Amino acid sequence: MRPKHLAIELSKLHPHPCTSVELEQYATEGDLAAYWILGIDQVDFIEAKRVLDLGAGNGILGFGCLMLGAQHVTLVESDIQAVERIEANAERLSSRCDGEVEIIHEHISLQSAKPTIAPDIVIMNPPWGVQTAKADRPLLEYAFSLGAPVVHLLHSAQSKHVQALGRDYGYESEAMLETEFRLPPTYLHHTKKKATTTVRCWRFYQPGDAKLLEDEDA
Repeated sequence: MRPKHLAIELSKLHPHPCTSVELEQYATEGDLAAYWILGIDQVDFIEAKRVLDLGAGNGILGFGCLMLGAQHVTLVESDIQAVERIEANAERLSSRCDGEVEIIHEHISLQSAKPTIAPDIVIMNPPWGVQTAKADRPLLEYAFSLGAPVVHLLHSAQSKHVQALGRDYGYESEAMLETEFRLPPTYLHHTKKKATTTVRCWRFYQPGDAKLLEDEDA
């Protein structure tokens, strides 16, 4: 599937409600999600895989993987309004995609139970810890604690801690993509009609499984 076609399909999903500034809810746009997911597919082959989407929002990342043939997609989200969007989107895609979808309403912590189906791929755009310090830590630590073959992470390019945290759990890392992330004026503290911030898409992998030509974890 071409990026444009996947982006169009993802743009048809019911959007993220983006109502909680504390949870740093910023929707991943269809164009970026499509480009990133297709990149993941090139290196880690999504078809027939089990995918875990943490902090799923409206499910755009997990459902993108479903459209590329994932066997099972688990979407975990703490905001009940976002969960309702996930459920509506799952219903919309149920007749078009063969993979199974599991939806979990939970605020993730290290005490959270392991998923019933062990993931082959973890994908996530967690809160970055800008409004609430270390808001990303519970999701990152949980993701790395699962021991999945790969963890794909979208995070602020300014973040200095994600590689070190991955190393603490035995992961090496490589940067797949750096781009601008649009921040629409969603919340009251936003004074600009349009703003962007630079983000980086990381691939965390088990030692010896580097896929890109240049390892950023030097």
